[in-house]
Amino acid sequence: MMHNSACHSQSLDQNELFSRRCVWVNGPVIVGAGPSGLAVGAGLKDQGVPFIILERADCIASLWQKRTYDRLKLHLPKQFCQLPNFPFPEDFPEYPSKNHFIKYLESYAQHFDINPNFNETVQSAKYDETFGLWRVKTIAASGSGSAVEVEYICRWLVVATGENSEKVVPEFEGLEDFGGHIMHACDYRSGVAYRGKNVLVVGCGNSGMEVSLDLCNHDASPSMVVRSSVHVLPREILGKSTFELAIFLMKWVPLWLTDKILLILAWIFLGNLEKYGIKRPSTGPLQLKHNSGKTPVLDIGALQKIRSGEIKVVPGIKRFSHGRVELVNGQNLVIDSVILATGYCSNVPSWLKENEFFSGDGIPRNPFPNGWKGKAGLYAVGFTRRGLSGASLDAIGVSQDIAKSWKEETKQKRKSVAARHRRCISHF
Repeated sequence: MMHNSACHSQSLDQNELFSRRCVWVNGPVIVGAGPSGLAVGAGLKDQGVPFIILERADCIASLWQKRTYDRLKLHLPKQFCQLPNFPFPEDFPEYPSKNHFIKYLESYAQHFDINPNFNETVQSAKYDETFGLWRVKTIAASGSGSAVEVEYICRWLVVATGENSEKVVPEFEGLEDFGGHIMHACDYRSGVAYRGKNVLVVGCGNSGMEVSLDLCNHDASPSMVVRSSVHVLPREILGKSTFELAIFLMKWVPLWLTDKILLILAWIFLGNLEKYGIKRPSTGPLQLKHNSGKTPVLDIGALQKIRSGEIKVVPGIKRFSHGRVELVNGQNLVIDSVILATGYCSNVPSWLKENEFFSGDGIPRNPFPNGWKGKAGLYAVGFTRRGLSGASLDAIGVSQDIAKSWKEETKQKRKSVAARHRRCISHF
């Protein structure tokens, strides 16, 4: 399946020579062992195509295992979040918890016999036009604790690191003088340590809302920064998933009308949120998601706390000072801690040496559903801004496309070998 050989260089000393390895992969290299990478791997297994998955962390789905808060649940019903060819267990709740989802992914990897190379970080990936192959350079942790450099040579490269591989930490004037506790939401686990504290939560997406709710439930006093407009929808309407309702409506009416219906229902069930400091964008929730990837907030209880005043909604930040924050409206708040629910971004530009398929912000230039295939055997999975269902659709397309090419090339190689064999026989 793979052939290993030492890379030769006269300038290397003996120790360095044997710490470097070149590996030929008779199939694709997949970067990332999250849901996207696992789904591609499962599709390739079904087709009998060999592959390698490279993962910088020490586990699958490291975002879920290491960078999410304890109370997290899937925001959509489980049938919209399952990976290809492997439904959720029937006894799982409709909205699986973080631990349920991790258990599901571990079962998925086990079922399809997917074994990623853990603790291996991709430093660079570049297409070698001379040989028509990808060169993927990594640093892997060895058993002795020293770093080993590896170069993988392959025909196909699948980028499955996703949209959320690195945290976004904005700069704020005076933050270095604040003196209190500051963390990104990816490091937040629960509000236990914040009991009785005044906490500024920066950001009002699903993470910001849920962290604020969790802080309330642990007797902290959160103030949530809402700097721009945001769509908030009920997670369910009359016992039915809002997402499911939206999908049903889009089968029968255009997107703009679906948006209108959702906003009317949100107004009926949630009321006017502007009086609490939450303004709706002028573009409808589904249209905005389609245009910019900005996901509407699905309320699971934070709005009730906002109405009661337990979560305070505040405008943008002007500057920090010692133990305080000044807001753009001139208001000053005394705070103990800051939690930055400011989102994530792609890290693809930092290692993929290519600028045609991916844009400068690490997202494929072609919009969904055509953003999964680039040139020269380059593919992307998990960048659709359509969650797990979008990643699954991409994974199916990618694995089928690679399998088709791999089988054709394998057949050509066999024909070539057979022809050489016949020529050899003819000489005797």
